[in-house]
Amino acid sequence: MVRSFFVMLAALLGALPVLGAAEPAPVLIIAHRGASGERPEHTLAAYERAIDQGADYIEPDLVVTKDNILVARHENEISGTTDIADRPEFAARRRSATIDGTLVSGWFVEDFTLAELRTLRARERLPGLRPGNARFDGLDAVPTFAEIVQLVRAKEAETGRRIGLYPELKHPTFLMQQGFDVVDLLVTELRRAGLAGADAALFIQCFEVGPLRRLDRMVEVPLIQLVAADGGPADEPALRYAEMLTPAGLAEIAIYADGVGADLRLVLRTDGAPTPLVADAAHAGLAVHAWTVRKENAFLPPALRSAGEEGAAGNMGGLIALLRAAGVAGIFTDDPAGAVSAARR
Repeated sequence: MVRSFFVMLAALLGALPVLGAAEPAPVLIIAHRGASGERPEHTLAAYERAIDQGADYIEPDLVVTKDNILVARHENEISGTTDIADRPEFAARRRSATIDGTLVSGWFVEDFTLAELRTLRARERLPGLRPGNARFDGLDAVPTFAEIVQLVRAKEAETGRRIGLYPELKHPTFLMQQGFDVVDLLVTELRRAGLAGADAALFIQCFEVGPLRRLDRMVEVPLIQLVAADGGPADEPALRYAEMLTPAGLAEIAIYADGVGADLRLVLRTDGAPTPLVADAAHAGLAVHAWTVRKENAFLPPALRSAGEEGAAGNMGGLIALLRAAGVAGIFTDDPAGAVSAARR
């Protein structure tokens, strides 16, 4: 019988207390697009809520406007995260583009100036699963990266604790082909903000290889090579992520990066036991940050789901316990409050 991902987790969870006497090391809690399980993603409200809930880092995905301003959106196509489809003045800007081999139709950030983008309002991307988040539709604008840095500094002054930033460059090769060098734009922003040195509380991540190699020559902050369970980097069409996660592939990553950001399925086997990835990465000198932990049943393996609907909360803490036992150094999560609670037990 084909088993779903982690279908045997219940048995392993029961065994966790005897997996070893040593307490798992603390893990970084990375707020995936902010507290996106409670507010529309990539808004200042979502980032601030995540900080208030104790997240160590907040994660903005970065794309670019027509006038070369870095802003935070999950994708450069924004019909699912803003009210652009309801704005008749922008109807003519709807178009199609092939991005990393996939045909996408909609409205693209790079076709709008920041002033135009400011007229839009953020919306919940998953209203069916997160109807509570949809109550906040229309309240927030699309933030710039500079505004996110400003928020972090204000919250550091307010709380007295250090708060990290974990930006991801989205589709940098595609955007370079359109005339936008997001690597250079990010480095300029970081230098302006005093965040390009080794002492900055900052990681930079990307699914592509070339942009990270460039960044390795330009900044001293740690870099994270993102890897998925399928496919490969858009800028290296002959390379598969599976090849990159072999011992030889990890050694190559270690030349330019400091860690890998890995799909959960690459960290835990279908029975919930750890794969060799964390150990192999450690041998190459790389940390592993796992993505993405969410509380809803729809995103949890069967053994950790509750009896409710897809949008009901399941046993997210059980998944975090398995990731801690596997030895990951960081966890991306939409729900930092629950993750902080589970990871600090």
